[in-house]
Amino acid sequence: MAENAFKDPFQSLSRLDLREGPAFCHRLGALEEAGLVDDLAALPFAIRVLLENVLRHLGGSSTLGDVEAVAAWSPRGSGASVPFMPSRVVLQDFTGVPAVVDLAAMRDGILALGGDPAVINPVVPVDLVIDHSVQVDHFGFSDAFRLNVEREFERNRERYALLRWAQQAFDNFTVVPPGTGIVHQVNLEYLASVVHRGEWAGAATLYPDTLVGTDSHTTMVNGLGVLGWGVGGIEAEAVMLGQPYYMLLPEVVGLRLSGSLPRGATATDLVLRVTELLREHGVVGRFVEYHGPGLAALTLPDRATLANMSPEYGATVGFFPVDEQTLTYLRGTGRSAGLVERVERASKEMGLYRTEDAPDPEYSSALSLDLGTVEPSLAGPRRPQDRILMTDMREAFARDLPGLAPSLSGRREGNGAGMADSLAHGSVVIASITSCTNTSNPSVMVGAGLLAKAAVERGLGVAATVKTAMAPGSGVVTDYLRKAGLLPYLEELGFHVVGYGCMTCIGNSGPLPDEVARAVEERGLVVASVLSGNRNFEARIHPMVRANYLASPVLVVAYALAGRVDVDLAEEPLGEGADGGPVYLRDIWPSQEAVSDTISAALDPSMFVDRYASVGEGDENWRALPVPEEGSLFDWEPDSTYVRNPPFFDGLQTEAESPADILGARVLAVLGSSVTTDHISPAGAIPLRGPAGVYLRSLGVAPRDFNTFGARRGNHEVMMRGTFANVRIRNLLLDGREGGYTIHLPTGEEVDIYEAARRYRSEGVPLVVLAGAEYGAGSSRDWAAKGTALLGVRAVIAESYERIHRSNLVGMGVLPLEFPTGEGLDSLGLTGREEFDVLGIAGGLAPGAELEVRARSREGGEIRFQARARLDSDVDVRYYEEGGILSAVLREMTGARGRCDDS
Repeated sequence: MAENAFKDPFQSLSRLDLREGPAFCHRLGALEEAGLVDDLAALPFAIRVLLENVLRHLGGSSTLGDVEAVAAWSPRGSGASVPFMPSRVVLQDFTGVPAVVDLAAMRDGILALGGDPAVINPVVPVDLVIDHSVQVDHFGFSDAFRLNVEREFERNRERYALLRWAQQAFDNFTVVPPGTGIVHQVNLEYLASVVHRGEWAGAATLYPDTLVGTDSHTTMVNGLGVLGWGVGGIEAEAVMLGQPYYMLLPEVVGLRLSGSLPRGATATDLVLRVTELLREHGVVGRFVEYHGPGLAALTLPDRATLANMSPEYGATVGFFPVDEQTLTYLRGTGRSAGLVERVERASKEMGLYRTEDAPDPEYSSALSLDLGTVEPSLAGPRRPQDRILMTDMREAFARDLPGLAPSLSGRREGNGAGMADSLAHGSVVIASITSCTNTSNPSVMVGAGLLAKAAVERGLGVAATVKTAMAPGSGVVTDYLRKAGLLPYLEELGFHVVGYGCMTCIGNSGPLPDEVARAVEERGLVVASVLSGNRNFEARIHPMVRANYLASPVLVVAYALAGRVDVDLAEEPLGEGADGGPVYLRDIWPSQEAVSDTISAALDPSMFVDRYASVGEGDENWRALPVPEEGSLFDWEPDSTYVRNPPFFDGLQTEAESPADILGARVLAVLGSSVTTDHISPAGAIPLRGPAGVYLRSLGVAPRDFNTFGARRGNHEVMMRGTFANVRIRNLLLDGREGGYTIHLPTGEEVDIYEAARRYRSEGVPLVVLAGAEYGAGSSRDWAAKGTALLGVRAVIAESYERIHRSNLVGMGVLPLEFPTGEGLDSLGLTGREEFDVLGIAGGLAPGAELEVRARSREGGEIRFQARARLDSDVDVRYYEEGGILSAVLREMTGARGRCDDS
């Protein structure tokens, strides 16, 4: 590297004269000319975006050392921690409501510390899209959408009133009302600018659109060349308040794509293959960047499908650089000519634009995939990385769910209305076209419509035992399906629009028909769901459905027609046609030409312009909500069962007490490997007899009005009672029992988790959780950490962690510890019935500190081992020592306010 001649960020400024007006941007080539970067073309594009970020914030949130660290990125890794200051934050309502609750509580907290509540205010733009609250209560008829929306407002009026307050109480805070679309598709189609136009140093400046979001599938927008990923709500709140997101400079895995998808294969089949491939390679905590000649064969929605499922393959992001496809998509979704020009010229000037003849960057590791090898597939029955070829489904069902007793009834043959007595193991009871993964992609949505048209014309139908639903990612999907004449055929098979939201994919699948639920329960049937989603963890889709399979919308329709999953659709018929003969999937599968021609004829940029022209107004239900009086403090309702003032800042002092060693801790739960945040965090329906249900009933809430845990995330009393209470969680302290139970070790009594935690708290006993590998995989559920902290858990000791949950634990003041490499519960001889001491905390911590853990058995034996503190940076240490990120930010703001007043 040449001698560094770079002095300040003004050296890298370059002027562009655009139709929007003149503006400046930071040209990364200037860093190469100054000797700070050896070879800019060798840097992965995602790293270049980070480089621009620290360069632009030089003198603010970043230092010259940060710029030098990113500029010196190496495929071999550096371990450097750098600040990332996103240009915006995106929230969905399940995670957005508790974020707003926390901000409202912080205003109360800063007032108690003598500060000004008004300083608790977003300093970067925040968009909250309400998309997680609508549930499939009604389905299969034309009025289902209206009735589901009305029920949504009945259930969520208190929550939505809070969001209306936030809209007027906070600057830089906008709300996209219910019924608009899924947050990630709204982000892709409308919110994302790719290149922002803002102000820096008093001048109009162009810079990359970057973000963090409170949904792990925020990564979908990486398909558009926008760098962003999911974080916990508490981290998002810190960014909203102007705190940078500190991250270890990642390794970048390059995935080279070649060829094109063959007939019969969809983008969904591709992403399931990529998820399998990258899970096998191991990309947790890394960036993945797509490159190679195959990119030209992927539309932007195809890329968004791959980027969306980054959490499923374990990566922080799956990034596609800005190129010609990006510009084509921006034009096709109705973005202005000025914006398209800005994106093209600024991206090229900054060094962020990919061309076909550009050399490939250097990567930490390299993989390749020929798109021509992709085959129709599903994934399941419990994990998105467990891919199954469509031709292997019959054998896979029997293999993955062994020991099934013979079905107590015969199997339905052919089509017809069907009754519950026709159900058997493997019957499909939920078939749902849902979630952001696929409903952003016209090719698979039109493909599903064309398949439905051909099926109806051949006389096929869907049995009444299949709960069908279609929840498009945005209203534009409905527009082009209607214009193409395909919507009536989908509706003929029961796939009416039931709402615009995540719905089935997050567990808002609603109840099964009574006779179906009764048959499943009484006869112990292992029935199935098939959905075009991205998550299929145990009990996520529906607590009564044990086998859940991810598939393209086209295959969702196909399996709904077949009525079962233990079938080889390449060889067995879907059913009997109107002529009495068998109809096979190959007979009605749409050609690629038919799909392309239909999209060309039906999809128009004006649809996007019209849909988003009045995006903030909402429907009559939203407009009828009372607009709260202006005020900086939220008026907490003491009787509310949805929104409560959380205890996170109770008794907060201006100076944090140094954390002490953990002594005499008991184990609340012993958990195995691949325990997800769905297992830990309350999600889905609230059980009638569980602690949360008992609590709500004690307040006079009728079971019909329980709503879901997700909808009640603004009430900590409900959420802490539902933590570790998933019906499929397995606490190894118990002998094979599923559900949220544990042993109160001093008495040996079996109780639910919440009751045990309550007793330990009254006894002054700290708690720990023991776990296997990949602890906290799945969605970025901040309540998986908040609930853990509120139950009194001081530390988690696991073999390894998924990125977001580890960070969330730190953010809530819970210490994440890792067993020695290669060691775990069994190898160390731990049962979980011991008393635990964690020593070395009180002396002060450093990133990655080794702490001594002592586990004492009742019989007097002792096991000692060294555990590594997964405090990965100095900032992690600070947040942990201050009791969490929000407490640290609150103290900092109070201190900053005081210094300002004194000057």
